[in-house]
Amino acid sequence: MPLIAPSLLAANFLRLEEESRMLNESEADWFHLDVMDGRFVPNISFGLPVISAIRKATSKVCDVHLMIEEPEKYAEEFKRAGADILSVHFEACRHLHRNIQQIKSLGMKAGVAINPHTPVESLYDILDQIDLVCMMSVNPGFGGQKFIPKTIDRIRTLRGAINQAGLDVLIEIDGGVTLENAGAIVAAGADVLVAGNTVFASPDPKATIRLLKEIGNK
Repeated sequence: MPLIAPSLLAANFLRLEEESRMLNESEADWFHLDVMDGRFVPNISFGLPVISAIRKATSKVCDVHLMIEEPEKYAEEFKRAGADILSVHFEACRHLHRNIQQIKSLGMKAGVAINPHTPVESLYDILDQIDLVCMMSVNPGFGGQKFIPKTIDRIRTLRGAINQAGLDVLIEIDGGVTLENAGAIVAAGADVLVAGNTVFASPDPKATIRLLKEIGNK
Protein backbone atom coordinates (compact mmCIF):
# COMPACT_ATOMS: atom_id res chain seq x y z
CA MET A 1 0.00 0.00 0.00
CA PRO A 2 1.53 3.34 -1.02
CA LEU A 3 2.26 6.17 1.36
CA ILE A 4 0.18 9.26 0.60
CA ALA A 5 1.83 12.65 1.02
CA PRO A 6 -0.59 15.51 0.30
CA SER A 7 1.25 18.61 -0.90
CA LEU A 8 0.41 21.66 1.20
CA LEU A 9 1.34 23.81 -1.80
CA ALA A 10 -2.24 23.19 -2.98
CA ALA A 11 -3.84 23.91 0.40
CA ASN A 12 -5.82 27.01 1.27
CA PHE A 13 -3.17 29.16 2.95
CA LEU A 14 -5.86 31.14 4.79
CA ARG A 15 -6.95 27.90 6.46
CA LEU A 16 -3.71 26.03 7.09
CA GLU A 17 -4.70 25.01 10.60
CA GLU A 18 -7.95 23.50 9.34
CA GLU A 19 -6.20 21.84 6.42
CA SER A 20 -3.63 20.35 8.80
CA ARG A 21 -6.38 19.09 11.09
CA MET A 22 -8.09 17.46 8.12
CA LEU A 23 -4.87 15.67 7.12
CA ASN A 24 -4.32 14.56 10.71
CA GLU A 25 -7.76 12.95 10.71
CA SER A 26 -7.25 11.38 7.28
CA GLU A 27 -5.28 8.33 6.16
CA ALA A 28 -2.50 10.57 4.82
CA ASP A 29 0.93 9.35 5.92
CA TRP A 30 3.10 12.42 5.36
CA PHE A 31 2.79 16.18 4.95
CA HIS A 32 4.67 17.15 1.78
CA LEU A 33 6.10 20.66 2.02
CA ASP A 34 7.49 22.30 -1.13
CA VAL A 35 9.98 25.11 -0.59
CA MET A 36 10.73 27.25 -3.67
CA ASP A 37 13.18 30.13 -3.83
CA GLY A 38 12.43 31.82 -7.16
CA ARG A 39 15.94 30.97 -8.34
CA PHE A 40 16.12 27.22 -8.83
CA VAL A 41 12.49 27.26 -9.95
CA PRO A 42 10.48 30.22 -11.32
CA ASN A 43 8.21 30.45 -8.30
CA ILE A 44 8.32 31.30 -4.60
CA SER A 45 6.23 29.26 -2.15
CA PHE A 46 6.77 29.31 1.61
CA GLY A 47 9.64 28.83 4.01
CA LEU A 48 10.71 28.21 7.57
CA PRO A 49 7.98 30.06 9.52
CA VAL A 50 5.20 28.19 7.74
CA ILE A 51 6.90 24.82 8.21
CA SER A 52 7.44 25.57 11.90
CA ALA A 53 3.74 26.34 12.28
CA ILE A 54 2.67 23.19 10.43
CA ARG A 55 5.07 21.11 12.53
CA LYS A 56 3.19 22.24 15.65
CA ALA A 57 -0.09 21.17 14.06
CA THR A 58 0.83 17.56 13.29
CA SER A 59 2.68 14.53 14.58
CA LYS A 60 2.84 13.02 11.08
CA VAL A 61 6.02 12.95 9.03
CA CYS A 62 7.01 16.33 7.59
CA ASP A 63 8.53 15.63 4.19
CA VAL A 64 10.33 18.80 3.08
CA HIS A 65 11.24 19.15 -0.60
CA LEU A 66 13.77 21.90 -1.22
CA MET A 67 13.57 23.40 -4.70
CA ILE A 68 16.27 25.92 -3.85
CA GLU A 69 19.83 26.84 -4.68
CA GLU A 70 22.53 26.21 -2.08
CA PRO A 71 20.39 24.05 0.21
CA GLU A 72 23.35 23.39 2.50
CA LYS A 73 23.00 26.93 3.86
CA TYR A 74 19.58 26.15 5.31
CA ALA A 75 19.64 22.46 6.28
CA GLU A 76 20.11 23.14 10.00
CA GLU A 77 17.25 25.63 10.02
CA PHE A 78 14.90 23.17 8.34
CA LYS A 79 15.83 20.59 10.95
CA ARG A 80 14.95 23.08 13.69
CA ALA A 81 11.71 23.91 11.88
CA GLY A 82 10.70 20.27 12.13
CA ALA A 83 11.64 18.46 8.92
CA ASP A 84 11.77 14.67 9.27
CA ILE A 85 12.83 14.11 5.66
CA LEU A 86 14.83 16.67 3.69
CA SER A 87 15.15 16.29 -0.07
CA VAL A 88 17.56 18.35 -2.15
CA HIS A 89 17.69 18.54 -5.92
CA PHE A 90 20.40 16.70 -7.82
CA GLU A 91 20.55 19.63 -10.22
CA ALA A 92 21.08 22.19 -7.43
CA CYS A 93 23.92 20.45 -5.60
CA ARG A 94 27.53 20.81 -6.73
CA HIS A 95 28.66 18.44 -3.98
CA LEU A 96 25.72 16.10 -3.59
CA HIS A 97 27.52 13.57 -1.39
CA ARG A 98 28.38 16.37 1.05
CA ASN A 99 24.75 17.55 1.07
CA ILE A 100 23.54 14.05 1.89
CA GLN A 101 26.07 13.66 4.69
CA GLN A 102 25.01 16.98 6.16
CA ILE A 103 21.31 16.03 6.19
CA LYS A 104 22.01 12.68 7.84
CA SER A 105 24.35 14.23 10.41
CA LEU A 106 21.48 16.48 11.49
CA GLY A 107 19.28 13.48 12.19
CA MET A 108 16.96 13.72 9.20
CA LYS A 109 16.30 11.19 6.46
CA ALA A 110 17.96 12.24 3.22
CA GLY A 111 16.19 12.46 -0.11
CA VAL A 112 17.38 13.45 -3.56
CA ALA A 113 14.94 14.93 -6.07
CA ILE A 114 15.44 14.76 -9.84
CA ASN A 115 13.84 16.73 -12.63
CA PRO A 116 12.07 14.99 -15.54
CA HIS A 117 15.03 15.51 -17.91
CA THR A 118 17.67 14.14 -15.50
CA PRO A 119 18.62 10.51 -16.21
CA VAL A 120 17.79 8.26 -13.25
CA GLU A 121 21.18 6.64 -13.80
CA SER A 122 22.73 9.83 -12.40
CA LEU A 123 21.66 8.65 -8.95
CA TYR A 124 23.13 5.15 -9.04
CA ASP A 125 26.36 6.13 -7.27
CA ILE A 126 24.54 7.58 -4.26
CA LEU A 127 21.53 5.25 -3.93
CA ASP A 128 23.17 3.39 -1.06
CA GLN A 129 23.48 6.65 0.90
CA ILE A 130 19.91 7.97 0.70
CA ASP A 131 16.48 7.07 2.00
CA LEU A 132 14.31 8.44 -0.77
CA VAL A 133 14.28 9.54 -4.41
CA CYS A 134 11.74 12.27 -5.14
CA MET A 135 11.09 11.83 -8.85
CA MET A 136 9.51 14.88 -10.43
CA SER A 137 6.75 13.86 -12.82
CA VAL A 138 6.17 17.47 -13.89
CA ASN A 139 8.58 20.34 -14.39
CA PRO A 140 9.19 21.75 -10.91
CA GLY A 141 7.90 25.11 -9.79
CA PHE A 142 4.12 25.06 -10.10
CA GLY A 143 1.26 22.87 -8.95
CA GLY A 144 -1.59 21.67 -11.11
CA GLN A 145 0.52 20.40 -14.02
CA LYS A 146 -0.20 17.23 -15.98
CA PHE A 147 1.74 14.04 -15.29
CA ILE A 148 4.53 13.32 -17.79
CA PRO A 149 3.79 9.79 -19.12
CA LYS A 150 7.47 8.90 -19.63
CA THR A 151 7.77 8.92 -15.83
CA ILE A 152 6.35 5.39 -15.72
CA ASP A 153 9.39 4.04 -17.58
CA ARG A 154 11.69 6.05 -15.33
CA ILE A 155 10.08 4.54 -12.23
CA ARG A 156 10.56 1.02 -13.57
CA THR A 157 14.22 1.69 -14.36
CA LEU A 158 14.94 3.14 -10.93
CA ARG A 159 13.00 0.42 -9.11
CA GLY A 160 15.00 -2.21 -10.97
CA ALA A 161 18.30 -0.62 -9.91
CA ILE A 162 17.20 -0.32 -6.28
CA ASN A 163 16.02 -3.91 -6.13
CA GLN A 164 19.10 -5.24 -7.89
CA ALA A 165 21.30 -3.51 -5.31
CA GLY A 166 19.16 -4.83 -2.45
CA LEU A 167 18.54 -1.34 -1.08
CA ASP A 168 15.70 0.07 1.00
CA VAL A 169 15.15 3.33 -0.88
CA LEU A 170 11.67 4.76 -1.35
CA ILE A 171 10.55 6.17 -4.70
CA GLU A 172 8.33 9.21 -4.31
CA ILE A 173 6.40 10.61 -7.28
CA ASP A 174 5.71 14.33 -7.22
CA GLY A 175 3.49 16.02 -9.77
CA GLY A 176 0.24 15.29 -11.57
CA VAL A 177 -0.76 12.30 -9.43
CA THR A 178 -4.48 11.56 -9.86
CA LEU A 179 -6.99 8.85 -9.07
CA GLU A 180 -6.71 7.82 -12.72
CA ASN A 181 -2.94 7.25 -12.82
CA ALA A 182 -2.13 6.29 -9.22
CA GLY A 183 -2.51 2.56 -9.89
CA ALA A 184 -0.09 2.58 -12.82
CA ILE A 185 2.43 4.67 -10.87
CA VAL A 186 2.47 2.25 -7.94
CA ALA A 187 2.49 -0.79 -10.23
CA ALA A 188 5.65 0.60 -11.86
CA GLY A 189 7.39 0.63 -8.48
CA ALA A 190 6.57 3.86 -6.64
CA ASP A 191 6.19 3.86 -2.85
CA VAL A 192 5.03 7.41 -2.08
CA LEU A 193 2.43 9.48 -3.92
CA VAL A 194 2.54 13.25 -3.57
CA ALA A 195 -0.89 14.66 -4.35
CA GLY A 196 -1.75 18.34 -4.28
CA ASN A 197 -4.73 19.47 -6.32
CA THR A 198 -6.11 15.94 -6.42
CA VAL A 199 -6.56 16.08 -2.65
CA PHE A 200 -7.21 19.72 -1.85
CA ALA A 201 -9.50 20.46 -4.81
CA SER A 202 -11.59 17.40 -4.01
CA PRO A 203 -15.06 17.90 -2.49
CA ASP A 204 -14.05 15.21 0.04
CA PRO A 205 -10.27 15.25 0.56
CA LYS A 206 -10.31 12.47 3.18
CA ALA A 207 -12.19 10.15 0.84
CA THR A 208 -9.79 11.01 -2.00
CA ILE A 209 -6.79 10.15 0.18
CA ARG A 210 -8.42 6.84 1.07
CA LEU A 211 -9.07 6.11 -2.62
CA LEU A 212 -5.47 6.87 -3.53
CA LYS A 213 -4.30 4.29 -0.99
CA GLU A 214 -6.85 1.72 -2.16
CA ILE A 215 -6.10 2.21 -5.86
CA GLY A 216 -2.39 1.95 -5.21
CA ASN A 217 -2.92 -1.29 -3.29
CA LYS A 218 -4.66 -3.09 -6.16
